[in-house]
Order: sequence, then C-alpha cells, then structure tokens
Amino acid sequence: MKIAIIGSGRVGAALAAGWAKAGHTLSFGSRDPGAAKLQALLEEIGGDVVATGYAEAVADADVVVLAVPWSAAEATAQQLGALAGKIVIDCTNPLKPNFAGLEIQPGSDTDQHGSAAEQIAAWLPAAKVVKAFNTTGSANMRDPHYPSGPISMFLCGDDADAKASVARLARDLGFEPIDSGELTMARYLEPLALLWISLAFKQGLGPDFAITLVHRSGAAS
Repeated sequence: MKIAIIGSGRVGAALAAGWAKAGHTLSFGSRDPGAAKLQALLEEIGGDVVATGYAEAVADADVVVLAVPWSAAEATAQQLGALAGKIVIDCTNPLKPNFAGLEIQPGSDTDQHGSAAEQIAAWLPAAKVVKAFNTTGSANMRDPHYPSGPISMFLCGDDADAKASVARLARDLGFEPIDSGELTMARYLEPLALLWISLAFKQGLGPDFAITLVHRSGAAS
C-alpha cells in the first residue's frame, strides 16, 4: 500500500519502520520536510521512505495515518484536504496535560462527537476514518511479539473494507487485529489508551506490557 504518515514522533516513526520492512511505500507529510530531525528519521528507517509537504504526501496515498498530538489534530486535518475515499487511520488520543484525563469524554448514543475519532471524521467527512494504533505504546508498535504470542490491536470504523485494510496493516506489524465495531467504539478505545498510559507511566509498569485478548484453546479468534 501507499501510506502517508502525518506525524514523525514515536508512534509515526514506529509504524513507518515496521511498514517499510513489510514492503509498503511510505512518505511522511510535514510542514517542514527538510527538518534535520525528520531527515535523521528517514536515514534511520532506510529504504525509499521520503518526506514531503502534506499535499504531496497524501495525493497518491491509499492510507493516511494521523499520528500527531491531539492539540495539533484539527489544524493538521484542515491542511490535508478532503481526502475523498481515502482511509484515514486515527492514532490520536485527546489527552489532558499530565495524563489527567481525556479532553473529549465518551458521549451518549445521541452525541455526534463523543471521541476524537468521531471529531476527526467530522473534520474529514469524505474520508474513511478507522481508529487504530492508539491503545498501546510505540515500543509495542515496534515489537508486538510477546512470549504468549502477538498482542491485540483494537480498531473500529464504519467502513468494512477500510477496517479490513487496516487489519492487514496491523498484521504486517505483527499484531492480532481486533475489530471492535463501528467508529463510536472509539469512545471506549480512547479511555483504554488512557488506562495503558496510566499503568505505564503513573503506576510504574513501564512500556513493556500490553492489554490484549486471550482465547481459550480451540476458541475462534
């Protein structure tokens, strides 16, 4: 697939490294594609990964990955264009400072934007938004293999084909993808991310653990 990654922090870098190894065509979209930090990341990943402006990165992409801080999500989304028909993977979490909670609280069934994912879908109404790669840390994105087997990557969205594509990308990294339902389920995946973050950094577990599903012997996965 042709993947445009918007955001070159730990999550964007981890996803890019794994997908480059899996043979996908990657570009980073940036306001400053010539920045030294981004160029160093390209050298670290290797291969044919490039950095361009936002418009060029998303123009030919099949999948656009939004991996920016929540505080920058709206301004960034507005610079990406309509993205008509493209899959947008929302990796964001609407975290308050110091992980004190979520800026967007899970809403009721009548709320339109009870999660960051639903808000992004409202900003990009022509795109196929899938929530994924938000419920664990970047170290697990670089290596999701544990002694018990691959860990879970929860995802949700309203387009079945888009979710299937994102599930394939999760498998390419070594995850077990878990289809969690419609995009409104992001109202629960985002608090799950907050739980992981709290356990890792407030409760002292560190990043080398995962919240995952386990199956009884013979149960369907």
